[in-house]
Amino acid sequence: MQGLFIGLTEDELLAIKAKAVQLITEGKTLMSYSDSGSSATRQMVLPAKEMLAEALYGLSQLDPKKYGRRRNVINVRYDNRNNDSNYGL
Repeated sequence: MQGLFIGLTEDELLAIKAKAVQLITEGKTLMSYSDSGSSATRQMVLPAKEMLAEALYGLSQLDPKKYGRRRNVINVRYDNRNNDSNYGL
């Protein structure tokens, strides 16, 4: 997370979250514009998946009790040791 939306209000973050969910469920990845007979299509600046993650992060920073705290999970594998060696014995 980059914290792109830190400082926005709860209402703004909820609106961004709703828009991201809408874009994801509709499968939209391009935005189209048209004005005075000309049109343009371009890739979104922030993909919907990242927009949703950033909005959720912003909400969790704004009110951790209401929106939950983001946690990092670290998985450790202890079975990857070299069992044939006598190191440490």
